[in-house]
Amino acid sequence: MLNQDFCEFLEHEITKALSSSKDEQLRGFWCDGILLPHSEDEYSRKHVNDKQEVVLVAFAGKTGQDKYELTLRFGRKALSRYARGLSIEECVPEAGNADWLDINPADRKMVAQLD
Repeated sequence: MLNQDFCEFLEHEITKALSSSKDEQLRGFWCDGILLPHSEDEYSRKHVNDKQEVVLVAFAGKTGQDKYELTLRFGRKALSRYARGLSIEECVPEAGNADWLDINPADRKMVAQLD
């Protein structure tokens, strides 16, 4: 489920992915927090099932304080686990594989693709 514990886990995984990025522009970037949407409706089981994504706020960059729009996209496994109320931590790809995270510093947007 999406909760503060998952946000803290994702924050650390994003930092790991950024540190292994091949993009020189992202070297030194890290994540210093992720916020859930204000309304629980925006990350309810129905919303996630219908939209297959949730938009969060992440604080990242060289200082870890730049505000980014973080779109969390749910793959099949994550959708199935979320629908059953199970943890989705195991759906975050391994940190050594930075391909699951796309970041655009100019637009301050990130997309994280779960399995």
